[in-house]
Amino acid sequence: MGTTAGQQLRALFYVLPPGESSFRTLEEVPDYVEKSIPFFIAFIVLEFVVSWVQQHKLPGRINDGISSLSLGILSRLPDLLFRSVDIVSYIYVWNNYKLFELPWDSEWTWYLTFLGVDFAYYWFHRISHEVNILWAAHQVHHSSEDYNLFTALRQSFLQRYTSWMFNLPMALFIPPSVFAVHLQFNLLYQFWIHTEVITNIGPLEWILNTPSHHRVHHGRNPYCIDKNYGGTLIIWDRIFGTFEAEDAKVVYGLTHPVNSFEPIWLQLRPLAHIWNTFWAAPGFCNKLSVIFKGPGWGPGKPRLGLPEEIPAVTGNEVPFNPSVPAYLNCYAVIHFAVIMELYIDLLATVAALSQETILLRIVVIILSLTSFGFLMENRPKAVILEIIRCSVFLGVYKLGYLRNELSLLDYAYEQFLMKKRG
Repeated sequence: MGTTAGQQLRALFYVLPPGESSFRTLEEVPDYVEKSIPFFIAFIVLEFVVSWVQQHKLPGRINDGISSLSLGILSRLPDLLFRSVDIVSYIYVWNNYKLFELPWDSEWTWYLTFLGVDFAYYWFHRISHEVNILWAAHQVHHSSEDYNLFTALRQSFLQRYTSWMFNLPMALFIPPSVFAVHLQFNLLYQFWIHTEVITNIGPLEWILNTPSHHRVHHGRNPYCIDKNYGGTLIIWDRIFGTFEAEDAKVVYGLTHPVNSFEPIWLQLRPLAHIWNTFWAAPGFCNKLSVIFKGPGWGPGKPRLGLPEEIPAVTGNEVPFNPSVPAYLNCYAVIHFAVIMELYIDLLATVAALSQETILLRIVVIILSLTSFGFLMENRPKAVILEIIRCSVFLGVYKLGYLRNELSLLDYAYEQFLMKKRG
């Protein structure tokens, strides 16, 4: 079902009323997230302009921005092959175990679902910080040392496989079509709060999750750790004792920075750490604690670790920012734009493509994003990987699995490979 630009914009801020966002069947529910991509781009450009006017500086860096967008693309690729596990599990419980059915077109159902989805998100989000195996999936969203609208798109492809269970109680009485709308709205709302250009929004700070509250959540200052878990509403944090107001200047990122822009490594590194810690831990109970207690836990420590072991913040922290020649930055931006366009086209045409075509395009996208990460880190083998990537891209194009409109790019890739081989 189609939506107007005005409706899509209002959906981004969770102000699309029940009369315009209630649907009888799941098939009628628009893909609000996919349709928001042009608005994501527009607001990112606007943030850059406002930041430059206000502070005479840009809100982020090229390498970190490409990394965040790469992680966002990776997080959505499974949707091209499989239906969302959130929706599949919800439908299963609804079809087999529902207790009663609330009317899909009732405003009361709409507002109850709004509260239910946000309440479930609060607890999922909180537990994702307090249980190590769930933190391993979620931490990628916190790994950026910048805080801007790019960061909002920095998502984990693993997290969807841990969040679905928190929504299942609603499947006992709330129709899937209503749930699917609010699941998207809750996610979209959290886009605009990832910014430093908005300082305070007055009395709404008491009720809503805002840029100020969410800046605290992304901080690695000791006072910021494990605070402000709300999605749309901040009232849950106030009720359950996890609220913290913005105070000292926030330093962003993980308490132990990853120092990488390579998206696959950013996703899998914490799992490798848990694996190594699990086998190094003495005794079966300690091994289980490595998985199910907090990321700061160790033998003899409280469940969430010791607050005094959180590294102090001096305010002089320098973000990971390898020196890369300007031409390499330009190269990466141009080629990332090509892959971004390929990804958007894939989203728009996936229903008409063969499974083979979808898989090959996904391979090209993943290989490209990995190569860009290597380039942004100026790794010694980055050029070799980029030659392989260009060869694969050209081969897939020549076999007819990419759009014919890329003929100019075809020529450019051939010239690039000829120069590298020469």
